[in-house]
Amino acid sequence: MLAIIPARGGSKGLPGKNIKNLAGKSLICHTIDEAKKSKYIDKVVVSTDDESIAHAAIECGAECPFLRPEHLASDDALVNDTYIYMLEKLSTEYEIDIPEFMVLQPTSPLRTVNDIDGAIELFREKNADSVISYTEEIHPVSWHKFLDENLHFIDIFDQKMANRQELRKSYYPNGAIYIFKKEIIFQEKWYTDKSFAYLMPRLRSVDIDTIDDFMYAEYLLDIQS
Repeated sequence: MLAIIPARGGSKGLPGKNIKNLAGKSLICHTIDEAKKSKYIDKVVVSTDDESIAHAAIECGAECPFLRPEHLASDDALVNDTYIYMLEKLSTEYEIDIPEFMVLQPTSPLRTVNDIDGAIELFREKNADSVISYTEEIHPVSWHKFLDENLHFIDIFDQKMANRQELRKSYYPNGAIYIFKKEIIFQEKWYTDKSFAYLMPRLRSVDIDTIDDFMYAEYLLDIQS
């Protein structure tokens, strides 16, 4: 199994987050270290446009054979295009055939090797097209609203008065693990009728986008050490 770690340099919410020191090592190293422990992953490749991220990744034991072109590192770039670029370049220039691959975002530092291997096992047991990590939403999604410029509420869902305990549980992707068959990525899909959720607890589902997320992850790592 190939693991791709996408890590562009132009983070807006928390500049430089991918190489920011978290509990004694750079954020991206947490993901690289867990990926390298996997009994199924045989190659860990980082996709980045940033030389400093590439250097940090290589120091942590990952490969970064080439930099991502600028047009795939902008705010408007689609992540699917990044995956296709990586797969095509690895195939044509490095003769690496990749029928399936895993994506591990560096912004999920609490994901463990047990999660990684568990998701791969689910992918293979189900002969899945994709497996994506999800976690339980504590508050019903039907409570969510849009707000207009005057802070008026705008309904997203049909409204029905009910206690939280009466409402069906919902789940959301936590950003930690994605496994795909190559063919569905080239069809520009992530989900088919052979897609499955790998469930993770909320304590391992922190997805770092802001300084608040970073501080919370640091706290959780500290109390676990």
